[in-house]
Amino acid sequence: MAAVYRAGAALFRAGRPALLGAHRVQSTLSYAQTIENVPETKLTTLENGLRIATEESDQPTCTVGVWIEVGSRYETEKNNGVGNFLEHMVLKGTKRHPHLALEREIASRGAHLNAYTSREQTAYYMKTLAKDMPTAVELLSELVQNSSFTEADVGTGRRLVLQEMQEMESSLEEVSFDYLHATAFQGTPLSYTVVGPSKNVKDLKRSDLLEFMTGHFKGPRIVLAASGGVRHEEVVALARQHLSGIPSTYEDDAIPVLSPCRFTGSQMLVRDDAMPFAHIAIAVEGVGANNPDMIPLSIASSLIGSWDRTYGGGANHSSRLARIAVENKLGHSFRSFNTCYSDTGLWGIHLVCDGMNIEDLLHFAQDEWMRLCTSVTDSEVNRAKNLLKTHLVAQLDGTTPTCAEIGRQVLSHGRHVSLAEWNSRIDAVDAQVLREVCTRYIYDQCPAIGAVGPIEQLPDYNRIRSAMYWLRL
Repeated sequence: MAAVYRAGAALFRAGRPALLGAHRVQSTLSYAQTIENVPETKLTTLENGLRIATEESDQPTCTVGVWIEVGSRYETEKNNGVGNFLEHMVLKGTKRHPHLALEREIASRGAHLNAYTSREQTAYYMKTLAKDMPTAVELLSELVQNSSFTEADVGTGRRLVLQEMQEMESSLEEVSFDYLHATAFQGTPLSYTVVGPSKNVKDLKRSDLLEFMTGHFKGPRIVLAASGGVRHEEVVALARQHLSGIPSTYEDDAIPVLSPCRFTGSQMLVRDDAMPFAHIAIAVEGVGANNPDMIPLSIASSLIGSWDRTYGGGANHSSRLARIAVENKLGHSFRSFNTCYSDTGLWGIHLVCDGMNIEDLLHFAQDEWMRLCTSVTDSEVNRAKNLLKTHLVAQLDGTTPTCAEIGRQVLSHGRHVSLAEWNSRIDAVDAQVLREVCTRYIYDQCPAIGAVGPIEQLPDYNRIRSAMYWLRL
C-alpha cells in the first residue's frame, strides 16, 4: 500500500499552483496505474486446509492474525454468546505462556494483541515489529490451539463479559442494529446478538467453551493473514511448524452447514421518552458478499452517504439527504450502510434525531431511496463511485486494516480481491445499472425496522411500507 500513498502524495503536490513552490512535481501515474502497483496477495494452502495469505512490503512493522469462520451465526439459542465468551478466554494465555507471562512477552516487544467476534467471523491478531513476526505467529498459534483456562478464569471472564454487555447497552446505535437483526432475521441464527443474552453468559461452563472451540477451529475454516514487513515463504514455514496440527476433520463427520436465514419485513420498537435522541435503523434485504449486485448497492449506499451535524459544509454537502437535513434542521446524524454476510445482507440507513423530527427525516430518507430507483443521474453516480473508491483505499491505511481485509476476504471470497479489480467493477456501474439494481432490492420491498428512544412520532409500519413505492402517472 505504500506505493498508493507515495503516489497520492505526488499527485497532491502536482496539483499545487507553481507560485506556491519553486519546484513543481508532476505525477505521471493515474489512479488506476497507482493501484496496480499495490503488492499482490500471495496465498498458500496447507495439507490440513489452513490457508496462509500475505501482502509483502518494506514497512518496519507487520500485523499477523488468525481469522476463523465462526461467529454467533454458528451458535444455537441455548449457547448464544459462547463465541464472544471464548474470545475473552483464549486471551487468558496458554500453558507455556500464562496470562501474566503472555502480557509481559507482548509488552516487552512493544506489540499489541487484540481480538474480535462478529456474526460470521472471529479474529485474533497482533501488530509488532517485522523482526518479531515469528514470535507473533508462535503466540497466536498457541492461543488458538493450546489456550488454557480454568473454571476460576471462566468466572472472571463471565464478570468481564457481563460488564461489557452493560457498556454496550449505552451504545444506542449498536442496540438499534441488534434490534434490526432480531426482527429482520427472526427465527434464524442471524437474529442472535454477538454477546448473547445474560442468562446464557451466566450458565455457560468451561466444557461448553471447549466443545465450541474444538468443534469449529478447523483447518479449512482458518486463515493466517499477514501484512507489512513479512516474507510469504517465511510465514508459510512458520505456519507449517505451528499450525499444521490443527485437524481438518469433524467428529462423526458432523460438518456444520449454515442454514439459509430468511428476511422478514417487520419491526422491533422500544420506546423510552427519557432518552434525548431516537435511534432508528431501517433496512431492506441486501445481498451476500459474493453477489455481483453488492457493488451497485455499495455505490447506492455511498450516494446516500453519511452526515453528522458537527460536520462542516452545511448546505454544500455532497449528499442530497444531508443538505435537506441541514436546511430543515431535521436531525443529529445519519449513516447509510450495506452489510453483507455470506448469503444475505442488510441495506439501509441509521437515523439519529430528536423525537419531533422522526417523521420528516424518515420521509426524506425514503424519498431518496425511491429516487435511487427512478431518477438518479450519471453525475450523482460518478460522485458516489469516487467516494467508494476513496473509502476502499483510505480504509487500508496501515498494516492492521490491510491484514484484517485480507483475512476477511479470503474467508468470504476464497481470495483477496485487489483494489484494481474493485476499481474495474465499480467503473462498470452506470446510472441505468444502479436504477435497475435498486429497483430490484429496494422498490416496493418490505423493510425491517429497529428503533429505540423517544419514538412516539415514528409512523405506523403500514405507512412506512407504503413509502417504499411511488404512485406515478
